[in-house]
Amino acid sequence: MKSYDYIITGAGPAGCVLANRLSEDRDVSVLLLEAGGGDWNPLFHMPAGFAKMTKGVASWGWETVPQKHMKNRVLRYTQAKVIGGGSSINAQLYARGNATDYDLWAKEDGCTGWSYRDILPYFKRAEDNQRFADDYHSYGGPLGVSMPAATLPICDAYIRAGQELGIPYNHDFNGKQQAGVGFYQLTQRNRRRSSASMAYLAPIKNRKNLTVRMGAQVAKIVIEGMRAVGVEVITGNRREVIRADREVVVSSGAIGSPKLLLQSGIGPANHLTSAGVSVVHDLPGVGENLQDHLDLFVISECTGDHTYDGVAKLHRTLWAGLQYVMFRSGPVASSLFETGGFWYADADARSPDIQFHLGLGSGIEAGVERLKNAGVTLNSAYLHPRSRGTVRLRSGDPTAAPLIDPNYWSDPHDRQMSIEGLKLAREIMQQAALKPYVLAERLPGPKYNSDAELFEYGCANAKTDHHPVGTCKMGTDSMAVVDLELKVYGMEGLRVCDSSIMPRVPSANTNAPTIMIGEKGADIIRNMVPLPPTIFSNELNAKRPRSRAHIS
Repeated sequence: MKSYDYIITGAGPAGCVLANRLSEDRDVSVLLLEAGGGDWNPLFHMPAGFAKMTKGVASWGWETVPQKHMKNRVLRYTQAKVIGGGSSINAQLYARGNATDYDLWAKEDGCTGWSYRDILPYFKRAEDNQRFADDYHSYGGPLGVSMPAATLPICDAYIRAGQELGIPYNHDFNGKQQAGVGFYQLTQRNRRRSSASMAYLAPIKNRKNLTVRMGAQVAKIVIEGMRAVGVEVITGNRREVIRADREVVVSSGAIGSPKLLLQSGIGPANHLTSAGVSVVHDLPGVGENLQDHLDLFVISECTGDHTYDGVAKLHRTLWAGLQYVMFRSGPVASSLFETGGFWYADADARSPDIQFHLGLGSGIEAGVERLKNAGVTLNSAYLHPRSRGTVRLRSGDPTAAPLIDPNYWSDPHDRQMSIEGLKLAREIMQQAALKPYVLAERLPGPKYNSDAELFEYGCANAKTDHHPVGTCKMGTDSMAVVDLELKVYGMEGLRVCDSSIMPRVPSANTNAPTIMIGEKGADIIRNMVPLPPTIFSNELNAKRPRSRAHIS
């Protein structure tokens, strides 16, 4: 029977990082398993390929259970099924969240060693930033981070519109301040997507102690006593057991990781029994604490061809493709959501609680209406949800889709703040700076004005922002699944390392935080000394004697 020192289940953002960092030790063997296929299709590497991804390319095709607080609406729930995971199909926004998010992990969730000062060095170690090199950024790391290469004049008009409403311009959402409007940094290098696969796996593809297997779905973790000793893998119609001499590291994402633990008999005993799975370890927190950002949007018709909607015409599509191949420019070089910002729905919020994404078209994402003429979209997402949902098994069959219940708007505060965020988005689109570009709002449109009416609109049109976390949360309380070293409570040789361990969702996109978790998790697994916590320049300067140059 084939064996490896480490088996990593899932080649998403954290899994790719783990495979790279663990295999740096040439004395260990590492197996990375991915249920999906390779990223050979050019769409994965073209920034604008994102528009195809939410429509089902390289995803599991899952959906939520009926959302009882949204009139039983069932929402599409895109989860990646490809090497690189979500980093291969997302909109490439590089947004880390707010410093307060991670300080709350440490102070309120019991996650000592995971404060903002503790994790910032791991963000920086991962990063190869095109523009910034300061307290918050670095270059030379695996992950390409750059500024947008194909923005349009309407993007600048949006930024002016935000300022007209009183939202300041911010050149770096990942720097000293998160609040403001501006351009996002993107996970791109040389105007190509810098996915975790391209950043962490492609450069080491010839490493002899790393094996990457695709089309290999993990059915369950093999457990002897209370120790994980391997995995059972489904490849086509064949099943096989592969041994792990040191550890199994579960890295299948916020939906896939709890699903795999549950399939393996690790989770709430009553649920496992009802699903027909033998209980190995009664661990009540598995599959609990699901958090996600829910997205509401404004779509306006443009006064002319001010966005990329017109590129859908065949002759323009062909020209755009040629332009990208020859010059790495034009519509294909755009991720289509490159401008946005962070602001407040609740003036008393601890940090910005609304995130905006300006979409350079209409109907960019699956299930969102496309206008007949050129349109522009402004998404708004509430960032501090109090609602908590679950991931459960549909049955004991590992190939069956899970029961995903984000439980959106179960807390009335989330519903109210989402509506306030939508109102903010509408106000931005009505500012004078956008008048030359925006003809009229089409969605929600004039018939939706009161909170009750906007609730109706949200129930019919809201979508996930694709940021699920928390279902195998790290912590010290009775519902925690992993400890501060990412070890599954009550088990040996088993860790979880991905977005599912986040005790609460960061106030932004989740790709960059998941890569950070992979970086820090790899050091923990290798028993390495943590990177020193950040000391900011102003703190260093305050301790230094002032020179003559400073005095003069």
